[in-house]
Amino acid sequence: MSAPPYTTARVEVVRVPAGEAHDLVAVEEPLELRIGGEAVAVTMRTPGHDKELALGFALSEGLRPTAARLPGDLAANTVELEADGFDRERMRRSFYTSSSCGVCGKGALDAVAVEAPAVTSDLRVAAAVIGALPQRLRAAQPAFAATGGLHATGLFTPTGDLLCLREDVGRHNAMDKVIGWAFLEGRLPLAGSMLVVSGRLSFELVQKAAVAGCPIVAAVGAPSSLAVELARDRAITLCGFVRGGRLNVYSEQWRIDR
Repeated sequence: MSAPPYTTARVEVVRVPAGEAHDLVAVEEPLELRIGGEAVAVTMRTPGHDKELALGFALSEGLRPTAARLPGDLAANTVELEADGFDRERMRRSFYTSSSCGVCGKGALDAVAVEAPAVTSDLRVAAAVIGALPQRLRAAQPAFAATGGLHATGLFTPTGDLLCLREDVGRHNAMDKVIGWAFLEGRLPLAGSMLVVSGRLSFELVQKAAVAGCPIVAAVGAPSSLAVELARDRAITLCGFVRGGRLNVYSEQWRIDR
């Protein structure tokens, strides 16, 4: 499996002590999101699956997108979203809440509660299955294998089968792409699936999982304090440090069969 050419770029590098050489790095470019022809956000991302990214982003911000397409003027690095009842001021407040969640955790939790009800899924998964997911995720990351510079999010079945994997320089973008894919496939809410991320778990990633209705979120790395608090508030099973068959379960432990 090789990385798509648009996700990597060749650059000159000096290797010490070997000398001059070339290296592959992950591509990072801006993506402008428009609604009604008006720019509403710009995110830095790895090109590829841009419509999924736009849809997942919109859903995570509490919008109600119906479709995503290339703009009429064919502007590069731009996606036009169709979203009924778009409220720019409401979106601005959502951005402020997300950016200030470390200062005002209660406000951030309240904002998520408005858009994402507590997850009611009765899904249960064997600990051994979850313990094996990071390795399966890593095996399906061609761009990371080529560059070492990309995050990944994978959507898995309860038996550990990979449904969708997306890579990106931004961990939040990778999850938005997966959620956008699930939206296009008619799989939302993700009540019978698991999300796995290649790095750490931040508040923002758990927020996106909550909006998508996903009951189990696992990560190779550590969760933040607010990520744990949000997972407990929204009844999400949060697993961190999933490595070598081991894992820490921070919330809703009853979903993990040991």
